Amino acid sequence: MNHSSQGGLAALEQQVQRDMEVLNLPAKNWVPRRQGVRDVVVIGAGMNGIAAAGALILKGIRNIEVLEAAAPGQEGPWCTYARMETLRSPKNLTGPCFGIPSLTYRAWHEARFGLDAWHALYKIPNQDWQDYLGWLQKTLRLPIRHGVTMRAVQPADGLLRVVTDTGEPILARRVVMATGRGAVGGMFWPSFVPGDLRPGLAAHTNDLIDFERLRGKSLAVIGAGPSALDNAAVAMLHGAASADVYVRRAQLPQINKGRGTGLPYHYGWGDLPDEDRWAVMTYIQDLQAPPPHETVHRVLRLGVDIHLGMPTQSVRREGDKVVMRFADGTERAHDFLIVGTGFLVDMDQVPELADFAPHIARWGDRYVPPPELVRHDLAAFPYLGAGFELLPRGLTAPPEMKHIHLLNYGAHASFGGIASDIPAVAIAGERVALAILRGLFREDFPKLRAELEAFDEPELETTPFFVPRG
Repeated sequence: MNHSSQGGLAALEQQVQRDMEVLNLPAKNWVPRRQGVRDVVVIGAGMNGIAAAGALILKGIRNIEVLEAAAPGQEGPWCTYARMETLRSPKNLTGPCFGIPSLTYRAWHEARFGLDAWHALYKIPNQDWQDYLGWLQKTLRLPIRHGVTMRAVQPADGLLRVVTDTGEPILARRVVMATGRGAVGGMFWPSFVPGDLRPGLAAHTNDLIDFERLRGKSLAVIGAGPSALDNAAVAMLHGAASADVYVRRAQLPQINKGRGTGLPYHYGWGDLPDEDRWAVMTYIQDLQAPPPHETVHRVLRLGVDIHLGMPTQSVRREGDKVVMRFADGTERAHDFLIVGTGFLVDMDQVPELADFAPHIARWGDRYVPPPELVRHDLAAFPYLGAGFELLPRGLTAPPEMKHIHLLNYGAHASFGGIASDIPAVAIAGERVALAILRGLFREDFPKLRAELEAFDEPELETTPFFVPRG
């Protein structure tokens, strides 16, 4: 960062402080303290964690802590397994700005690079987005502990016990799991690809891959989603001899219906009747989203071969090669395979929630679609309450479970993309913060009522109408 950008950011940070002062933010802490108990623990300091933690603090819920497994600057996917050149969203998205213009990505970009650079920008480079999120962490003074991995959330006599790899249990009244796309079941690995090919001969698109190992090698990729194509591109940039992408479909999807949802869906999806939410989910899922045109041009420019209508039937190891067998009976051998099949949704495969998993309501428990709209993968999503909270399957669920909020991909069926995509991240953070605020207010109302009755500031003391206390 050069000197002028440092000065620009310093001026922007002063503007942020001024805006906060004008708006009387953050509100003073109003939640009665409990010794040794956090009001909220947020798991994850990426964009969703920032959105949730910032919204809580601005609303006067300040006894919180944010736990992040990664090192500073490595939170989320942007500089790890997200291998596109830029974000896929338009540059004018605001980021988790809490309605404050000086906290938007645009304000940060102009302060760091200048107004001309903003006008010349097409889409946001990944590293710049990561740097912006890091700036938000610092500017908002979020209480983040990096390098701490959450191992489990357990019921604890009305509270939640957060177990970490430090061995130090943390008691909390609420837990927000802002843990990204892979946090509700992990990566999906197809059954026709032997698992023992990893890591020597195969990897998932979301693995940490040493692409230098692929220099001069022949690469196969299964799937034509954006991540699959991005991985093929990065392999070619690192000197792979070839990259062949094998696609089940005879043609790529053409329209990204998710981009057509927009603001009313972001605010209103979670309040629709179940049958409407389910119908929209199946409609968007069945059509699938195409890879961005920029991604397609990138792989074609780099010499990646895309083979449509070639579903993979099986994969096997032969010596140091991976042999792909296709539905038409043909076979091809490659040096390495990357599987681009997305993420699994299975709450029984979330080890951090093992104490709650059998009790978590799924969509399949709460809604029975018409036969033509049955989708078993969607039925596996957790069925969440209005504030992203887990809901019980039956009467034996631990009562503490409703105090866990899933601000990750697990919320996709209940709320659409607001908890997993960039454009509406601020809406998701606001929604979960308001739900927590209302819950804490209800629970603490007797103490807050007592504080109200103890409030004693005479208004008329300087007037002739003041009545002294007897």
